Amino acid sequence: MPLAEGISMHLGIPLTKRIIKKFMDEEIYVQISENVRGDDVFVMQSISNPVNDSLMELLILIDALKRASANRIIAVITYYGYARQDRKAEAREPITAKLVADMLSSAGATRVLTVDLHAPQLQGFFNIPVDEVSAIPLFAKYFAEKGITDGVVVSPDTGGVKRARSFARRLHMPIAIVDKRRTAHNEAEVMNVVGDVEGKTAILIDDIIDTGNSIVLAADELSKTAKEVYICATHPVFSNGCADKLEKCKAKEIVVSNTIPLNCYNDKIKVINMAKFLSDVINNIHNNKSVSELFS
Repeated sequence: MPLAEGISMHLGIPLTKRIIKKFMDEEIYVQISENVRGDDVFVMQSISNPVNDSLMELLILIDALKRASANRIIAVITYYGYARQDRKAEAREPITAKLVADMLSSAGATRVLTVDLHAPQLQGFFNIPVDEVSAIPLFAKYFAEKGITDGVVVSPDTGGVKRARSFARRLHMPIAIVDKRRTAHNEAEVMNVVGDVEGKTAILIDDIIDTGNSIVLAADELSKTAKEVYICATHPVFSNGCADKLEKCKAKEIVVSNTIPLNCYNDKIKVINMAKFLSDVINNIHNNKSVSELFS
């Protein structure tokens, strides 16, 4: 994972050698190739495409470390897959986000460090400490350096208002909301825009871009009255066909972080590197220092 390599470089600590391979029947095999007895071990993994393989690799790595007598095992989950399955919206549905949290604890994780959960209350699914950090300070720095004087931060739905407000506070901008209706999984339609975006530079902020349907719909709607539109999101899941939609949409730039390795790229996409920030967070956790002080 390129992000893990960047963190390793900033910390001046080499990545631990390990073997991960698959048997012919798709079983995953893991072996830790170094002594970790009594150490604090940070296991970097994004539970992203392929989601199930990533999750099983993480669980098996944690189990191997537990049996190798590691002191603390901190799962650094830069993107928490299954986070959107956080409630029963319909009858006989699972709450898979809670199931994954239980699996991590059972495997032997003693702490979790993650970035921009889909909903902050997911921390309550865990029976172990959770540190949730955000890419918002890094995004705010990026846009502040652009010197935008007529900006407005836009939440693509009502569920993201708290995130948009936090982002807007750092940029000293007002907020607006795209009122949309979800017609099916990964499908939505815009009803109206709440707030003044006419003639302004609109910055759409979200946590995930998956298929791109919702965010592109919102960007195209905003472009009818806004001077310019930017899209900003922490996790570039970018399911099949998403990059093409983003390239054709009316947004000037799509700004994302590197919590997930990019599976596609075009000239509109700008990537914010989180390696330095996460290395500081990991250093503070290891030394039992405050994590929240890094957000100031």
